[in-house]
Amino acid sequence: MNISVTKEAGRVDVTVLHVEGQLDGQSYQDLIVKAKELFSAGSRDFLLDLANLTYISSAGLVALHSVALMLKGEEMPDTEHGWSAYRSMGRGSEAGLQAHIKLLNPREEVKSVLEMVGFDRVFEIHNNLDAAVKSF
Repeated sequence: MNISVTKEAGRVDVTVLHVEGQLDGQSYQDLIVKAKELFSAGSRDFLLDLANLTYISSAGLVALHSVALMLKGEEMPDTEHGWSAYRSMGRGSEAGLQAHIKLLNPREEVKSVLEMVGFDRVFEIHNNLDAAVKSF
């Protein structure tokens, strides 16, 4: 998996993470680490561009959930404890849409996984970069 970062200026500055490849058990920690670095450097609003993400596993879902918790100021689950981190995702669906992290252009195979687990009720999903940036 590769992650590149750009910035977009809207009503607020939006950090765009362009995620390419597969977000799975081998790479999910990379997304969490990159998000923590950006957060520490002052980024507060994230847009994940998933146009070139070809696959997302349960570990990838944990990464999305972990980043969302970080941006809400909540404690991130210990991803080393596998299923307990995965089960903690249920809390997110009860909280409504995330305000500080949104998704852009997921491929159909990724979007179907997000919908299957209910993440389309937790993360706003956009198809247009400008509209996504303006939504923050």
